[in-house]
Amino acid sequence: MSSQPHTVLSWVVRRTRLPLLSLRCLDCRSESATTGEGRFRVNANGKLLDVWLLVRCVTCNRTSKLTVHERASVRSLDPGELRGYHTNDPELVASRLLDPLLARRHRFTLDWTGAWRLETPPAWLDRAWPVQVEVAFDDPVPVRPDRLIARGLGLSRNEALRRIKCDIPLSRPTSTGFAFTVMASEDPRVTPGACVRS
Repeated sequence: MSSQPHTVLSWVVRRTRLPLLSLRCLDCRSESATTGEGRFRVNANGKLLDVWLLVRCVTCNRTSKLTVHERASVRSLDPGELRGYHTNDPELVASRLLDPLLARRHRFTLDWTGAWRLETPPAWLDRAWPVQVEVAFDDPVPVRPDRLIARGLGLSRNEALRRIKCDIPLSRPTSTGFAFTVMASEDPRVTPGACVRS
């Protein structure tokens, strides 16, 4: 049997909602906050603007502000971006929330639990083996490849590890695309622990 994959399939990791923020509340000391439906607050002082992303504690409902722009000249902002701040554009909310610089500045991390799904093609297991799978990420959702592969294949993690060939560490979270090859279950050449980055 040829070692080259006969079929190439695409899996996609998609965001289903915005992730929660792991951010300590100043009132109740809870560690979880949400952007809710996503709102900005824009404050003008002459020709200078302050823009904040509003977040709410999931425990006590206290609202806090994360600085997006501070004392920025109106002319320094793209008109479409400025309009997005005024209209609470959902894509702009997501873009700012997922910005690692904003997270670093405000010392929060993102909790992706229940905020993403894996989309796989239906009924592909009857195809010729081996099968190459290319995984793409629409958003930077950090997932462990071994768990993602087991979920997508509908197998236990141990069985999934026995049946795949992969060139990246499987137990370390990633949020970038990778590829792996699924071998037929009776193929003795597959050894555990061996994914290809895209």
